[in-house]
Amino acid sequence: MEANKTQVTQFVLTGLTDRPGMQVPLFLAFLVIYLTTMVGNLGLIFLIWKDPHLHTPMYLFLGSLAFADACSSSSVTPRMFVSILDKSQMISLFECMAQYYFFGSSATTECFLLVVMAYDRYAAICNPLRYPVVMSNRLCTWLISVSYVIGFLHPVIHVGLLFRLTFCRSNIIPHFYCEILSLYTISCTDPSLNALVIFIFAACIQAFTFTTIMVSYTRVLFAILKKKSEKGRSKAFSTCSAHLLSVSLFYGTLFFMYVRPGSGPDQYQDKMYSLFYTVIIPLLNPFIYSLRNKEVLGALRKVIKKYLGKAFIIP
Repeated sequence: MEANKTQVTQFVLTGLTDRPGMQVPLFLAFLVIYLTTMVGNLGLIFLIWKDPHLHTPMYLFLGSLAFADACSSSSVTPRMFVSILDKSQMISLFECMAQYYFFGSSATTECFLLVVMAYDRYAAICNPLRYPVVMSNRLCTWLISVSYVIGFLHPVIHVGLLFRLTFCRSNIIPHFYCEILSLYTISCTDPSLNALVIFIFAACIQAFTFTTIMVSYTRVLFAILKKKSEKGRSKAFSTCSAHLLSVSLFYGTLFFMYVRPGSGPDQYQDKMYSLFYTVIIPLLNPFIYSLRNKEVLGALRKVIKKYLGKAFIIP
């Protein structure tokens, strides 16, 4: 009986599929996605840093969001490469906790950065004359710092609670990364407390941040509709629609993953939700915010012209 309760410290990640023929195509597909994600997010940070016209609160928050997305993708995707290349697909308990911590930290930070960005748009559109005073550099730095501090502290609670669990029944995690709900399914200890805590925190954080974002954008929408200038309305709608698309994608997948009733029974469905918010959203965000943004595109043209001009001696 005691032998059967030997604690497991090494786990096997099953990955997205157990079909051997799919491993190489998956590796190549995710390599392209990861490289594109890094280029998109780090490139956006570089543009914001290099162009003085982008040294405004909105782009400071956007750069912080891009960094959180890069961290989120980097906490999951490189480990997927290792699992695909290493046929044993083993991961230690410490690595598992570390991976969940860094992903949870990035995701929580992103929740609060999206709130900050919504407040920034509210201040810019609803109180344009007071905007430079309201969104001072000091306040912007404080808001970003608070978002990251909450992000760093929140997953500590869930990682700490993992230490009360023992794993002796199975060492197979039916997922492509150490997703915390999957760990609960293979625990020998009753994970009800852990599940309750993660549900409460996820529900509270998502309810608070999503409600704040919706209230901000509702007030922004009414302010936009009151604008007399067609050009002003168009620019405001363009900026806010990009933000709302990003918010919808992010919160939609998080809600279905962590707050919906009966979360966890459909492994394939949960993998798809997880894939979307760990890999796809960090890929899409820099393009959602940049492709229709004339200021970012203008900064990109200037950088390309400057560096290509030096490389090819273009006058």
